[in-house]
Amino acid sequence: MEHFIQAAYFLTVLLFILGLKRMSSPGTARSGIKWAGVAMALAVVSTMLWPQLHNIELILTAVFIGAALAWYSGRKVAMTDMPQMVAIYNGMGGGAAAAIAAVELLKGEIQGTGMITISVFGGLIGAIAFSGSMIAFAKLQGLISGRPITFPAQQPLNLVVLVIAMLFGATALDGQAMTVLIMLFFAAALTFGILMTLPIGGADMPVVISLFNALTGMAVGFEGFALGNAAMIVAGTVVGAAGTLLTQLMAKAMNRPISNVLFGSFGKGSAEAGGEIQGSLKPIEGEDAAIMMGYAEKVIVVPGYGMAVAQAQHKIREMMDVLEDKGVEVKFAIHPVAGRMPGHMNVLLAEAGIPYEKLFDLDEINAEFSSADVAIVIGANDVVNPMARTDPSSPIFGMPILNVDQAHNVLVIKRGQGAGFAGIENQLFYEDKTRMLYGDAQSVVADLIQELKHL
Repeated sequence: MEHFIQAAYFLTVLLFILGLKRMSSPGTARSGIKWAGVAMALAVVSTMLWPQLHNIELILTAVFIGAALAWYSGRKVAMTDMPQMVAIYNGMGGGAAAAIAAVELLKGEIQGTGMITISVFGGLIGAIAFSGSMIAFAKLQGLISGRPITFPAQQPLNLVVLVIAMLFGATALDGQAMTVLIMLFFAAALTFGILMTLPIGGADMPVVISLFNALTGMAVGFEGFALGNAAMIVAGTVVGAAGTLLTQLMAKAMNRPISNVLFGSFGKGSAEAGGEIQGSLKPIEGEDAAIMMGYAEKVIVVPGYGMAVAQAQHKIREMMDVLEDKGVEVKFAIHPVAGRMPGHMNVLLAEAGIPYEKLFDLDEINAEFSSADVAIVIGANDVVNPMARTDPSSPIFGMPILNVDQAHNVLVIKRGQGAGFAGIENQLFYEDKTRMLYGDAQSVVADLIQELKHL
């Protein structure tokens, strides 16, 4: 039986890798998720066959409750709320790894200082991923402020809490730690996860979510080593490696080191940060905006979080169809950190049925803005701000942006005149070529569609 289970674990690993590979492309991502689901089901069933497994009734009850909750939430959650769902699922993975570590450390059956160290480290990062992900979820859900939450001496306090957690964890290395010390170890680790995430602003959520994903994978991998479970080792390692790479890519897209994301309180600045901007905001009527787009040859659409909040993706698809019926070429420019999680815009636009071949990332589309008659920005802000190129005093200076300011004309759909998550005004909005359409993105785009149909 053990040989059969190990063979099933090997097949599970292959299916995980296949699923992850297919998730790398929007066209095959759906099938990749299905393969990963099959792999997880195989891993669970195989684990149930271990002869030494006890409390089968409790395990099956937990599996049933968890599966029911996941099925219900997966069916009901709106695509615009997917970042929150990803954050909480990341947290649950880290929490599960931390719970495994807690049980094994309290049992005191792990042999060898090396294995105990691995278990303690897995429990530490699993607990941090759990509590940090819960704070990220609360910020994304609006339960607490999405802005950085800071207070005096915050970083020194964070360091002290982390050191305390490590000291309590070190007491378990001889395998004889008292229960209260182990519990204090996990309490300190959970506290550090909370304190670590509070000062991180909403603009950095794509990086934070991918970072906690990496931590969760690492925690699972470490606990797999401690338990001698091959499936956990490989699956955790693959997830940890993928999350680490994604975190690095997200940080690179913002031209900021990960340390700055974690400790820089990005988004804390005031509306005046980055210097004074000359000019004024110039509104435009929907009819005039429709004429500008309807008689263009090329229109580039730049979606952002405002599109997600307004759930405007389906109306944008309808607008694309109307424009293409009039012979207008329509493309979509996707910034790597647009939205609240990696790939957020791609997911929403794909849900609306917009073809994958019309979605272009920053490197692919930037050279085309200079030949675009109209660039229409829908709920994006910092990722199109030219101050990232021109103003060394700006908090976002050096961040790669979409070259929207190089288009012949710019239309901006925005709910109000507030600054973006970086806390600074957008120079693009004040330029002579830019016109503002104020209002909820879904309503504004619906009006544009009607005006376009009347042309």
